[in-house]
Amino acid sequence: MHKSRSFLTILGIVIGITAIMMVMSLGKGAQNLILSQIQNIGAKTIAIIPGREPKGITDVIATFSDSLKNKDIEALGRKENAPHITKIMPIVFGGETASYGNETYRPTIFGVTDFFTNIYGIYPDEGRVFGDDEIKSYANVVIIGSKIKDELFGDSDAINQKIRIKERNYRVIGILSKQGQSGFLNFDDTAIIPYTTAQTYIFGIKHFHRIVVETDNEANIDSTVKDIEATLRASHNITDPSKDDFFVQTQAQAIETVSVITNILTLFLAAVTAISLIVGGVGIMNIMLVSVTERTREIGLRKAIGVTDKNILTQFLFEAVMLTGVGGVIGILMGTFLSFITALILSKVAGLQWVFAFPMSAAFLGIGVSVIIGLIFGIYPARQASQKSPIEALRYE
Repeated sequence: MHKSRSFLTILGIVIGITAIMMVMSLGKGAQNLILSQIQNIGAKTIAIIPGREPKGITDVIATFSDSLKNKDIEALGRKENAPHITKIMPIVFGGETASYGNETYRPTIFGVTDFFTNIYGIYPDEGRVFGDDEIKSYANVVIIGSKIKDELFGDSDAINQKIRIKERNYRVIGILSKQGQSGFLNFDDTAIIPYTTAQTYIFGIKHFHRIVVETDNEANIDSTVKDIEATLRASHNITDPSKDDFFVQTQAQAIETVSVITNILTLFLAAVTAISLIVGGVGIMNIMLVSVTERTREIGLRKAIGVTDKNILTQFLFEAVMLTGVGGVIGILMGTFLSFITALILSKVAGLQWVFAFPMSAAFLGIGVSVIIGLIFGIYPARQASQKSPIEALRYE
């Protein structure tokens, strides 16, 4: 009879279920995007990361370490230490301001070797990649992403022009086509230079932020990991593995780690948004108590003609569950629609390879939670209705 009031009553449930659907859908989409980018890097690559392997939040700071040095590159390059390694790429990265004329922009500086083209599968759309000679000679050359080109040069030609980074001029030798996000990097916003140049002239460090190696065969991944660990422990004079100041991560381990992290974050955010369901449940209980008061004479009349307390309890409990159940269905539909629109915007506007994900578990969870909320917050009003005296109820004005 009170359609507007009923809709406003279930609005809290609708908002809560919509939020849960969006969080879980977008969380799954983000996980799929990151995992696909990691898989694109290739199963034969192994990452060496400085610092202790994080086991918890307090260990994250330990990854900011300067433990990987040139001596480690040299040690890993010896065939007697790691016979199955075919490529070694040190990586340094950070942010720094770049300028051209009156234009300035702050890109991500990515210091690598030419092996980055194989790992990430990207090549300059214009120009070329720097070679070994330029790496060894600390050459002032740079490959820029499409966004940097647009910000600094606009429609003018950027090849062979010089941009200024930290008081030095770097000649643009290549321009990447629009790539979008790739794993944790957005190459449109990245300036790629020889790692020797970045290490010496931009960051002023003698260590590496990462070392990536490639094996000759996927079957040799496990043995190569052991070779790397043994080589670096010898290089760092470590005899107790628990004292390692580095850790080795294969693509399979990276996928597992990312899956765990994204699942935890998704569940945490879903739990936070579920607070609105409690607010919605209180609203349901409140309106059901009002309904019980408004329908006191109806309850008395029904009891006078033989309806039992159990029948009254069931009637009001069913009404509460029906309200929350309808709210759950509307929330699922709205959450799915908004998640689809968001995924479309991220893929078309932001340029991400984002695929819409509909988590069935979230839909079942939404229906289940909304029904449970109806039961929990509907029991008290339903019990209040069932316990009314039929004589007093009929006299109620």
